Parts: sequence; C-alpha cells; structure tokens
Amino acid sequence: MGRAFEYRRAAKEKRWDKMSKVFPKLAKAITVAVKESGPDPEMNAKLRTAIQNAKAENMPKDNIENAIKRAAGKDSDDINEVTYEGKGPHGVLVFVECATDNTTRTVANVKSYFNKAGGGFAPSGSLEFMFSRKSVFEFEKTEEMDIEELELSLIDGGLEEIEENEGIIYAYSDYTNFGDMSKALEDLNIEVKRGTLKRIATSPVEFTDDELEEIEKMLDKIEDDDDVQAVYTNIA
Repeated sequence: MGRAFEYRRAAKEKRWDKMSKVFPKLAKAITVAVKESGPDPEMNAKLRTAIQNAKAENMPKDNIENAIKRAAGKDSDDINEVTYEGKGPHGVLVFVECATDNTTRTVANVKSYFNKAGGGFAPSGSLEFMFSRKSVFEFEKTEEMDIEELELSLIDGGLEEIEENEGIIYAYSDYTNFGDMSKALEDLNIEVKRGTLKRIATSPVEFTDDELEEIEKMLDKIEDDDDVQAVYTNIA
C-alpha cells in the first residue's frame, strides 16, 4: 500500500511539475494572440486556437480568462516572438521558437544550452529551407466521420494531407492556410483538440540511440526554459 501511495504521489508531482512549465507557456501564447488581434476570440482566430490548446492541456477556465484580461490591460508586458536556429550534438539541426518580454535574457539562455552541448547558433534564416512550415490540426475521430468525405470537405480550406492515428485525426495544410483551415473545421462543427504551426524537417536524419541520448539532454534543457514555446529538429 505504501509503495502504491508513493507511486501515485510521484505521478502527481510529475504532473504538477509539467503543468507549472506548460501553463505559463500557454498564457504567453494567449498574450501574443491578444496583442496581435484583440481579446475577442470570435474575431481572433489565433486567440481561439490558443484557448483550444490551453483547454487541451487542462488549463483551468479561470486561468485562461485571467490571461486574456491581463494581456488586454494597459500594464501588460510586451511579449515578442523570436526564433533561433542552431546545431546541436552530432550535427542535429534545431529550430527554437520563443515568446519573451526580454530578448537579451532569452538569447543568452538559449545560446548557452547549445554551447554547453558542444553546439552553437547558426546564422538566422540558414535553416529555414530545411523545414517546411505547416498548420496541423488534431481532433478525435467519431463514428460518423468518413476520412475521404472529410478530405473533400477540407480541400477548400487548404488541406494537403489527412491521417488517422489511434483515433486521432491529423489534418495538415501550409502555414499560410491556418485561418482558412480553422474556419473550415469550425464550419463542419468539428471540435479541434489542438491547432498549431509546426516546422517539419524536409530531410529527416537517423541517429543512434547513444547519439539521441546526448541530443535529448540538450533538447530537455531548451524545452524547460520558460521563454521557449516550441522546439523542432531534423530527427527522423
């Protein structure tokens, strides 16, 4: 009984630890969306998506509403979106997206993670062509859904590819079609669990288990940084 309790407590602590890192990142995404196009989700597709993603991570409704109010207030911090590109151990390519109120702090921190792992920054824009930027929407497959019919219905929204994995459907389009795809899914009354802009490696590379272990150590440090919103690599 004692061991089971310890296991549950450890699992709970791990979950709380994850939430303590995820919630501030979600709040920053909400802030960026509000600053960009206002606090009304009906008029702001980026904010609607940020709210969806927050709900998908079980962020409480009060936290979401407070984040919107704070972002709309006059005294709220200016959050800037910045990206960094670099090479890590064994030549792995890494693209880092951040949202920060202090770019000096952020660039110093992210640079240090690369340097300590024996890697370093690459010139801005040099890795852009190594990744294709896609809109990715995730939603649950219901019994009524027919993938082929869905594919036809979403083509006008810019759909490029659709696939199912363990009851979850993933719909892909070019990043420029994010708003169109979001609206097309809304028009079909499909409840999107998560909608994101992702960078997908155009030429993924295989690494050995030992190499991956070293790479993952660096990636963990980068992802744990409060200013980092997303990290993409060319790992196959």
